[in-house]
Amino acid sequence: MTQTPERTQYPSLRNKSVFITGGATGIGACMVEAFLYQGCRVGFVDIAAEEGDLLCQTLSQQYPHSVFFAPCDVTDVPALRTAIESLKAKTGAFSVLINNVANDKRCDPRALSDENWHSSLAVNLDAAFFTTRAIVPDMVDIGGGSIINFSSINAILGPAQMPSYATAKAGLLGLTRALASDFAPDNVRVNAIIPGWVVTDKQLEKFLTPESEAEWMEHVRLKRRLMPQDVANMALFLASDDANMITGQQFVVDGGRL
Repeated sequence: MTQTPERTQYPSLRNKSVFITGGATGIGACMVEAFLYQGCRVGFVDIAAEEGDLLCQTLSQQYPHSVFFAPCDVTDVPALRTAIESLKAKTGAFSVLINNVANDKRCDPRALSDENWHSSLAVNLDAAFFTTRAIVPDMVDIGGGSIINFSSINAILGPAQMPSYATAKAGLLGLTRALASDFAPDNVRVNAIIPGWVVTDKQLEKFLTPESEAEWMEHVRLKRRLMPQDVANMALFLASDDANMITGQQFVVDGGRL
């Protein structure tokens, strides 16, 4: 996960404060380090307290006084607001927000309970709205900011066994365009990233078999694995001033699947 000196540097990101949801593992953890590498101060939340603490301790050795973690269930909105405030006290007002948290559980829609449907939307869609609403006032006060919502290729492909997840991720695309209109007068940009099948430890453990990967490779143009850093690179660009005239857009990073 260590960054290499050849990575693009964005001077406009230096000393900015970044808030990331679901930052303890996978793509989120990669983005935590990617923004630290740019000279940002990063606060992140995750329900996985042990993993978040370990990541924070590890990165603090390399980036002292720049990374902070608060364990939080993002579906508990009051707890989410408290976590945001506690991290802001350490990093300063956030000018970059990465709505990354997600749970891609599989389930046949005929067996999906009412409770599980709503809990999936709470994690995959609602959390992005409530986090944004809590952080935007500070972005306005400091003259602007960048919000990046993480959708999914599954919102477009609509695979089986993922009805609530695909619905939520499609909703994030609509939310992105709507909020881009609402916040444009305050110089707050809102964009979405649509990743393909990113190879994380979770995917390797639960879903990415040799057979499923071979099938995936048949449909992509770039015949290599899509890694968390590939997605983080897009987030860095959208957060930077290099993207200061880009808002309300969605960017597919999938190796050429779509």
